[in-house]
Amino acid sequence: MKKSYKIDVDCANCANKMELAAKATPGVKDCVVNFMTLKMNVEFEDGADRAAVMQEVYRACKKVESDCEIFL
Repeated sequence: MKKSYKIDVDCANCANKMELAAKATPGVKDCVVNFMTLKMNVEFEDGADRAAVMQEVYRACKKVESDCEIFL
């Protein structure tokens, strides 16, 4: 299943860091962060609890870029 989230990030490099952190999160099959549209498109693994996975994605992104925001 795929879902799109609005994000707030300051630069393209920060967006790239967020994308890499999200991709490394268990339960995430794929993730694409678009800095120009300020969107994060996440594809979840089958059977994954989207809410729990996104909480982990949020924590992982905050570790690599403390100024970022994901609007869950």
